[in-house]
Amino acid sequence: MARKAKPGDGHALKRFRWWQMFSRSLFHLQLSAAAGTTQLWSVDVRLGGDSNGEVWAQLYLDGRNQARSKLPAAFAIPGGTIEVATSNYGVKRCHYVSDDGTSRVLMPDPASAEGRRARLDRKRPTLSRAIGFVSVVVLVVALVLGVPQLIEDITRIPPVAEAIGTFVSPIHLPVWMNISLIVAAIVASTERALRMRYNWILDGGLFDGGD
Repeated sequence: MARKAKPGDGHALKRFRWWQMFSRSLFHLQLSAAAGTTQLWSVDVRLGGDSNGEVWAQLYLDGRNQARSKLPAAFAIPGGTIEVATSNYGVKRCHYVSDDGTSRVLMPDPASAEGRRARLDRKRPTLSRAIGFVSVVVLVVALVLGVPQLIEDITRIPPVAEAIGTFVSPIHLPVWMNISLIVAAIVASTERALRMRYNWILDGGLFDGGD
C-alpha cells in the first residue's frame, strides 16, 4: 500500500554525481502543460535511506521539491499519479499512471546507473540482451541450488522439526560456493533493478525484503 505523501519544502534538486551511482536513483517525466509549455517532474530516491534507515522518494517540479513520501509512494500530479517502489537492489517501479489508466516508465537521469544501463541497451542491444539473459540464468541456478539447502536448514530448527519433520536436501555445496552463489545473485538482481525488472520469485525469493 502506498504511503501518504508529505508536502515538500521547495529546495532545489541537486545534480547527480558519479559517486552516487549505486546509492541514488533519479528519474524524470516531461508532461505538456497549459499554453504549450512543458513541466519536468523528477523523482529522487536515496537508496541508502535516512539516519533511521528509511528510504524516501522526493518529488520535484522543474527542479523544486514538491512532496516526499516513504516507499512505496504514489504522488498525485496533474493528469495522473507517479508510483514508486523499491526492492533491496534498487528501484523496481517508477511509473506515471495517467487518469485513463495508461502507464509509462519515467526516464532515468543519463548520469545515473539506470541511465547508463539504458544507454547500453540503446547502443549495444545484443550485448544488453545477453547480459539480461545471464542475469536470469544466474538467479534460476541460485534458486535451484539454494532453496533445498535453505529448506533443510529451516526444518532443522527444533520446533519446526517436531511439527513437520526434517527435510534432507539432495544438494550440499561447500560454503565458498554458497557464498559465491549469493554474491552472483545479488549482482544479477542489481543488474535487473537497473532496468526495473522485478520478479518476486527470481529477485525476491531468497534475498529480498523489498516493498
